[in-house]
Amino acid sequence: MKLVLASASPRRRELLSHLGVAFDVVVSGFEEPSVMDGRPAAVARRLARAKAAQVAAERPQDLVLAADTVVAHRGRLLGKPVDAAEARAMLQGLRGRRHSVTTAVALARGGRLRVAHAVSRVLMRPYSEAEIEEAIAAGVPFDKAGGYGIQDPVLHPVAACDGCYCNVMGLPLWTVARMLKAAGVGVDTRAMPERCGACPLAPGQ
Repeated sequence: MKLVLASASPRRRELLSHLGVAFDVVVSGFEEPSVMDGRPAAVARRLARAKAAQVAAERPQDLVLAADTVVAHRGRLLGKPVDAAEARAMLQGLRGRRHSVTTAVALARGGRLRVAHAVSRVLMRPYSEAEIEEAIAAGVPFDKAGGYGIQDPVLHPVAACDGCYCNVMGLPLWTVARMLKAAGVGVDTRAMPERCGACPLAPGQ
């Protein structure tokens, strides 16, 4: 049995590598909806399940891990912006305000599928219009829910994060570690980023 990450995200690949497990990458062909409606956790869980199920159908003997991240702000769900205008609107709307980030993780093998999710609250800093335009020109927003990355070294969009930092990046590591252990996969949490030690999802927190 191999572990398969069903994601094209370089951030999820980077995060999963911290758990000391070998894995293949098979990008799901699932098309995310351009308009999302519903409760953030329900939407994220549904999309993560769909991604995992699609790849698991191709790799029935393997363990497939998929994830989906949804940003929720003032009753609206924000996925990945499709163009510069949408990215600009998202970043302007989030600027200086709080929002929630939900990442659902699905683990599938054959016909069996488990799902869990994590939620973080994020406060954005009051970045300028020029900084928004610089991020758009660099192509930063277009593969990220909400149009930003918490780890972005140029925009530095986040003023404060209440909850799991890795969840906002796109893969809550402690959640994934628990799911993999329950599935019989040996993980080594000693290589996790230093900030994970204080994560509210960590054992003993």
